[in-house]
Amino acid sequence: MHLTLVSLAKPVLHGYFRSSCSWRVRIAFALKGIEYDQVPVNLIKDGGQQLTEKFKTFNPMQQVPAVEIDGITLSQSLAVIQYIDETRPGPRLLPADPKARAQVRIISDLIASGIQPLQNLSVLQKIGAEKVQWAQHYINRGFQALEPILKQTSGKYCVGDEISMADICLVPQVYNAGRFKVDVEQYPTIKRLNETLLEIEAFKVSHPSRQPDTPDDLRA
Repeated sequence: MHLTLVSLAKPVLHGYFRSSCSWRVRIAFALKGIEYDQVPVNLIKDGGQQLTEKFKTFNPMQQVPAVEIDGITLSQSLAVIQYIDETRPGPRLLPADPKARAQVRIISDLIASGIQPLQNLSVLQKIGAEKVQWAQHYINRGFQALEPILKQTSGKYCVGDEISMADICLVPQVYNAGRFKVDVEQYPTIKRLNETLLEIEAFKVSHPSRQPDTPDDLRA
């Protein structure tokens, strides 16, 4: 295979330590054993560094993550994860079996489209004083749908006994649930899977408490 200098360059992740979408990409890189560089984008400082004209050139939606890889810049975490899976060796992040792959995508989309966007920073800033109750409502609503799905699909992990993109999406969302004081005890399958996954090294090293831009008071 002919390797260009572009393909040999380390990917660069523009992200934020506590962004669940950035965390998804960090998990994927860790699972695949891919070395990468990070450029922190502080979503709070200076009114939000993602809103600058400079960052807009990386992602016109002015959201993290943005990933420079193989001479292109990708945004949208699920697209990044699938690109990594399709272009890099290592454990598959989407199963070979079409039915299992569809289940992974259902779970991933439920989280990435049906829960996370309703409790992300830009939405909560518009909600104002009721932001915690708002976030709790939509996380619970999503988890009430996710729990019975995972009861059917899960083995050791979200879909069977192999780690997939579904697991990559689940763990950051449970972390968000904790931030907003959602009682995860009422979702035993979600709780079990999250606890299992947090013991895996790829999920540990990518954790928000262990990133270059993690504030000292939140560092593990």
